[in-house]
Amino acid sequence: MCNGHPPILETRRLHWPDEAACAAFAQQLAALPASAGLADAFIALHGELGAGKTTFVRHLLQALGVAGRIKSPTYTVLEPYTLPGLAISHLDFYRFDDPREWADAGLRDVFAAPGLKLAEWPDKAGVALPRPDLALHIETRDDSQRDITLHAHTQRGLALLPLRAAR
Repeated sequence: MCNGHPPILETRRLHWPDEAACAAFAQQLAALPASAGLADAFIALHGELGAGKTTFVRHLLQALGVAGRIKSPTYTVLEPYTLPGLAISHLDFYRFDDPREWADAGLRDVFAAPGLKLAEWPDKAGVALPRPDLALHIETRDDSQRDITLHAHTQRGLALLPLRAAR
């Protein structure tokens, strides 16, 4: 790591002209073969308030087969989901004021266990978090359009990158 930032193995850029494109990308991730490693990946989600981090997570969880209401963990910090053979942890560190809150909340155990981890506002947890496999940076263009930058930080992250770049 350099200056607290994990090395980037590869970067891809995408453009989502609308929410349907976000949903399509989530479906593409969910459809990856088990060998890609999504079931044990850590995906860090970056973006301003309202950028679409939770929207992306909702689409991904629905594409994976989660039924029912998928809510933001802004107040609860963690929303767990269980599918046959897959544990999912949706985390949101927005309300953290100190990275030590990560350890105080017992989240070390969550990250030590198998399963997919999706973390919004990972910077608020500081260096306590492990290196993400994939970092998804969402930038708002307007009410519906988003520019996405994907950084793969591990071999698993490389396997999760889309096959084609932005159009």
